[in-house]
Amino acid sequence: MSIYWNARVKKLSPYIPGEQPRGRQFIKLNTNENPYPPSPKVSEAVQKVLAETDFPGERLRLYPDPSCADLREAVAERYGVKPEQVFVGNGSDEVLAFAFAAFFESGPEAAPALFPDISYSFYPVYAGLWDIPFRTPALTKDFRINADDYAGGPGSSGGAVFPNPNAPTGLALPLNDILKIAEAQKNNRQVLVVDEAYIAFADEPGVESAASRTRVAEWPNLLTVHTLSKGASLAGLRAGFAIASEDLIQGLCHVRDSFNSYTVDRLALAAAAAAIRDPAYYDQVNRKVITTRKRVSAALEGMGFTVLPSQANFIFTCPPEGITAARLFAALREKGILTRHFNKPRIDNFLRISMGTDEEMDRLLEQLAVSDYQ
Repeated sequence: MSIYWNARVKKLSPYIPGEQPRGRQFIKLNTNENPYPPSPKVSEAVQKVLAETDFPGERLRLYPDPSCADLREAVAERYGVKPEQVFVGNGSDEVLAFAFAAFFESGPEAAPALFPDISYSFYPVYAGLWDIPFRTPALTKDFRINADDYAGGPGSSGGAVFPNPNAPTGLALPLNDILKIAEAQKNNRQVLVVDEAYIAFADEPGVESAASRTRVAEWPNLLTVHTLSKGASLAGLRAGFAIASEDLIQGLCHVRDSFNSYTVDRLALAAAAAAIRDPAYYDQVNRKVITTRKRVSAALEGMGFTVLPSQANFIFTCPPEGITAARLFAALREKGILTRHFNKPRIDNFLRISMGTDEEMDRLLEQLAVSDYQ
C-alpha cells in the first residue's frame, strides 16, 4: 500500500473480474458473455455515426449527448415507460455504483443495506467504497433467496439490492416475490434495486422483468438495472440503464453529474439504441442460449454433476463425488477451457460455466467425459 492512499482506499477489497486471456486461444466460458454476435443493426448504427460528415469520424471530436436522449427514448419505448423514467450509464456496473451512492446511507449509524451472502461480488465493494454498512441474509439450503429476509418492517434495513436471476447461482425469484419485497421496502421508505442482468434468459413461469410503467407507478421505490453485455451481446461496448420513478432517476443523475456528465460515448449511445430497437433478433439469439443451457444441464446431470436450475446464461454446478471444483477448474484450463471458480464458503465446490456456442459446449462435455480430474 502506498503512503499516499487515503484510509478508505486502504480498506477496499476491489472486485476481481473473470480472466480475459491474451495470447493463447481459449474457449471462454468464464465471464457470461453472449456467444452470438450483436444485431447487424448495431454495426450499421456505428458506421452511420462515423460517416455523418465528409471527414470520417469527425463527430468524435464533439462530446456526446449528456442526456443520452435517443437511447433513453429507445428504452422507454421498449419497456412502455417515459424517457424521464430511464437512466443510462457506462455499463450496469456504473449504474449500480451510482445507485449505492444515491440510495443507501453511509456511516456506522446508518441502517444496513441488504444483499445476499452469495451474490454478485461487486456489491460489498460498492458498499466499502461509499462507507455503507450492510447485512447479508443467507441463501436457503438450496441456494435460493428468501423473500421474507428482505420484507421486514420499519428500521429493519436501509434498503435492498440483489440480482434476479441471482449470480453466480442462476436461480430466480418470481415476480410476485419481487413485488412483495418492493411493497415492504416502500412501507419502510427504502429503495429496492433489482439487478436484471440475466433476465433475458429466464423462461420459468412467473419469472419476468419487474420493469414496466404500472410497476414504476405503484412502487416508486423500485429500481431495475439492466445491462447490454449479456442479452444484447455487447459486453465490449459498455452500456447499461435503469428504469424507475422520476425521483429515483433524478437521484442517479445527481450522482452522475457530480462525477462525470459524459459517461456514455457517442458510439456506444448509437449502438445501444440500435440493439434496444431490435428485440426480435435478440429473442431468437437468447432462445438458442436457453436451449443450450437445458441441453448442457441435462448432459452434466447424466454424468453425475449437481446442476442448479439456472435462469441465466450460465449454470452453477458441483462435480461428482471425488472430484473437486478447484481441480476441475485447473484441469479444464489446461485443456483450453476457461470456467469460473469462487473459493468462498458454501460454493467452493461449484463451477460457474457460461453458455457458449453448441460447438464450444460439445467440446466442454467431451473433456468432462474424460475421468482424469481426480
